[in-house]
This record gives sequence, structure tokens and C-alpha cells, in this order.
Amino acid sequence: MTSSKLRGRSRRTGPQVSARVVLAVLGGTTGFVWLVLPGMTTRTDAPVAITSPAASSPATAAPTEDGSSTADLVLPLVAVGAAGVLAGYGYVRRVRRARTRTTPGGPVLSPPPEEPGVPDDRARAALVAADDRVRAARDELGFSRELFGEETTAPFAGALREAERELAAAFRMRQRYDDGVPQDPAARRQALAGIVGRCAEAERRLDAAADGFRRLRGLEQGVGAALGVAEARFRELTGRTAAAAAVLGELRERYAATASATVTGYVEQAKDRLVFATVRLNQARQADDAGHREEAARQLRTAEGAVAQAAVLVEAVERTAGELREAAGLIPAVLTGAESALAPLRDAAGTGGEALAHVLHADAVLSSVRRELTSGRPYDPVGVLRRLVRALAPPDAARAGVLAAAARLTARSSTAAAAGFVATHRGAVGADARARLAEAHRLLTAGDSAEADALALEARSLAEQDVRVRGNPYTAAAPVPAAAHTAGTAGAVLGGIVPAEDPENAHPAGFTGRPGASEAPPAA
Repeated sequence: MTSSKLRGRSRRTGPQVSARVVLAVLGGTTGFVWLVLPGMTTRTDAPVAITSPAASSPATAAPTEDGSSTADLVLPLVAVGAAGVLAGYGYVRRVRRARTRTTPGGPVLSPPPEEPGVPDDRARAALVAADDRVRAARDELGFSRELFGEETTAPFAGALREAERELAAAFRMRQRYDDGVPQDPAARRQALAGIVGRCAEAERRLDAAADGFRRLRGLEQGVGAALGVAEARFRELTGRTAAAAAVLGELRERYAATASATVTGYVEQAKDRLVFATVRLNQARQADDAGHREEAARQLRTAEGAVAQAAVLVEAVERTAGELREAAGLIPAVLTGAESALAPLRDAAGTGGEALAHVLHADAVLSSVRRELTSGRPYDPVGVLRRLVRALAPPDAARAGVLAAAARLTARSSTAAAAGFVATHRGAVGADARARLAEAHRLLTAGDSAEADALALEARSLAEQDVRVRGNPYTAAAPVPAAAHTAGTAGAVLGGIVPAEDPENAHPAGFTGRPGASEAPPAA
């Protein structure tokens, strides 16, 4: 009915506009003739000069018969003005109607149609969804490789590598987009579409291997062997978690608080993941004994995700301890190498300018570090190395030698710390932190340690900010009290192992995805 009314209105518009145009033309013509006609009929006699003052009296100012008085022009001017107003009104109405017309095929003058494109929020959501799935698939493959061996799982490792390449390309596009490349609006819309396309291709690679991977694991026929692998890894991690607690205590006593700040609370989080895994492993065994194969498979995959994250947390503590020892041993050599690196710069500093400023800053940092090392107070070895590298190694001086080794160590440490945090908090971490982390990995592989370190630190900062701002999604989304859920569910949701919307009936996405998950991530 609405369409027919619009069509009827459109058909009536033509005659109405035409009538207004005709009226305007007639009015204008009438006014013109009225103005011109008196001039054409005026007598051509010579005017008589005014010789008497009395001629300027009001009586003599009355209109004459020849129509030359100003009063004769009033009516024509009114007619012309009315005709112009009428014509203008008709034109404005016609333009407004054309702008709002919805009849198919009708002209649309304003506003211009929005060019098709992918919303930025959708591109971000696609990156997060694809990254979560690739990470879960990596965990799944680790358990399967332990059970079936490298050769049997090689095809699935290849599919995972292909998905990782597509995802890395998507993150690279995102980083360039955030850096303002490209600048053209149309090209930027195209870049967002490319990001979504790459993410979809990464998930498609996993989809293509999903059936084969499902047959390889055979969880629908029983989880016995796979359950044994998960339980063995669980027991190993239980012992390592206790050892990690002791290691973390030693780090706090030996070094400054900043040295172990990146792994503060990791032992507690590892224990929380293991508590969650304990419940799910028991449920998997019970379901398998009762013949509920699908339920057993789901519980096992969830337990595997929790065990894998516990391993990340424990390994982060162990790795940090090793990095601090390595950094502490490297500092004396870096101080010695610093003098060699500064020698040619001191010679060039005599002319002043940037060289002098660089030398003065480097000397100040060296003096500060020496005082810190000899004070007897705990210090942060990796932090000290980072300060030395930044102060002493301009771009052309950090390519080889001890300074380059120090730069690689600091970049490797910050990148690994950011990666561990994102992996164990991915339920709240957004696309920006993940993109910076991916770029840090790329630059570290390419040998650009300074930029890799800076981006890794930024990634960790953004990820922590996401967790602070968003909090644990489980606490806000849980439809029933937390007591009704498995112990450790809040940590599992924060870690992205299970979704906040349905933590009891879902499992990590991985090769086969989550039950009922849509193929394309929703636009945020």
C-alpha cells in the first residue's frame, strides 16, 4: 500500500509542478507587459519646464494621464514579485520531494548513498574470533601430537600453519590500517574488507581439516586414550605449579618488584585453571563410563584448554626466572661494550648537536646504572638492559655485538610476556592488543629488536587495559549464580576457554569450532 501511495504521489507531482511553472510564466509576462506598455503609449511631446514654485505643490504631484507616475508601477511590481515567490516556492517543493523520493528508479539528490564497506567493529571482531580459534586449534594439536606422533598429525599441522599465515596477514593489514596506511577513504574501506576476508580464510583452512581431525581423535568413539594424555599432563603441571610458586618467591627476594611484575599472580591463576580442569576431567571420565560419548568429548576438550593455559602460566614464571639470570649475566659485558660504542661518538660530539646530546644522555644512563648495581639494593636486570640498549644503541650501532644480544633479549622477554598475557586473558583482550603483539612477533623475527620491544610493551599495556575496562565477562553475563557452575569457571571465561554466555555447554573453538557457533563473527 505504501508503494502505491508513493507512485500516485509521484504521478501527481508532474502536473502540479507544471501548473506552477505556467503560473509563474504568465505572471512574469503580465508584469513585463504592464511595465513596458505605458512607455510605448506615452506622448512624444516635449515636456514643459516648471517655472513657478507653485508647480511643486501636492496638487501638481497627482498622476497624469500618460501613466508616467511612480504610482502606476506599484501594481506591476507586486505582480512580478508574487509570480517570483510562487515560482520559487514551487521549485523548493519539487527539490525537497525529489530528495526524499523512495520510488525505485527515482533520483536521489541528498543525502548521497553510503558506499558499501565493512564496519571497523566487524573487522575487529573477525580478528578476535579467528585468533581465538587458531590458538585453540594449536592447543588441540599439541595434545593430539603427543598421542599420535608428528608424522600422523603433520597434515593438520600444515593446515594450522596456513591458518596462522592468513591470520598474520590480517593482523599486518590491521597494524598498517592503525598506522594510517592507506590514507584514501575508499582504500581504507577495502583494507577492512581484506582483513575480514583473511580472517574468514584462516577459519576456512581449519574447517577444511576439521573432519579429518575429528576422525583422527575419534573422541565420539571414546575418550580413553586422549583422557590419559590430558591427565598425565595435568599431573605434571600440578608439580610444576608448586615449584613455580617457590621460584616466584625467590625472584621477589632477589630482584626488584618490577622484575617479576609481568608474572605476578600467575601461580594463583595456574592453580585456578587446574581446579577447573580437575572437575572437567572427572566429568569426562564419568560421561565416558556412562556411554555419553559426545558429553565426554566436550568435557575433555574443555579440560585440555584449561590444562594448556595452566602450562602457559607456569612456563611464564619459569621463563622469567631464566631471562632475569641471563640479563644479570649480560649486564657487565654490555657496560664494557657501551664504552667502545661511545668512543667514536665522543669524538664526533665535539661539534655539538645531536651527537653531543646522545653522548651526554648515554653517560648519564651509564652512571645511573653503575650506581644502581653497586648500591646493594635489588634491581631489575631486564629493565637495566632495556635502559642501556635504548640509551647506548642508535640504529647504526645495535646491529652486532653485545648490545644487539641485549636488545634481542629484552625484545624476546617483552614479546613472550605479552603473548602469555593475551593467551590467558583472551576472553577480555581486544583486537588492538593482538595486532600489536602480532607485529612485535613479525619484527622480532625480522631482527628489528627495538621496534619489537616497543610494540610488545604496548601490546601488554593495551591488553591489561582491556582487562581492567571490560573486567571478567563471566561475572556480568552469567545467567545463574556462579556457585552453580564448575569451580574455576570465571578464570576459564577470562581465558577464553569457554564463552560467558554458556560456560557449561561449550568447549574451546579449535579445529571444529564451538557447537552452534556461526561461521562469520558478529559485527560488534
